[in-house]
Amino acid sequence: MQMQVSNKQMLRDRRLAKMLSIEWMGQTIASVCWIVSVFMYGLSSAGDYLQLAAGSAWFLANVAAVTKSDNVG
Repeated sequence: MQMQVSNKQMLRDRRLAKMLSIEWMGQTIASVCWIVSVFMYGLSSAGDYLQLAAGSAWFLANVAAVTKSDNVG
């Protein structure tokens, strides 16, 4: 039982370290800014929707990179 708790804590620590890394934070902030800018300028053409899809996909990929299951131990 102690091993499972330890593994869960290690996974949590690894995820937190990844989220606090400059690379992850920079990409996540950039993707959120991209999404916000689409709404600030408005959705008026197909290109705007593609921009929104691209920013959203980038953001989701960043979240998935942190939440994916890692083999610990």
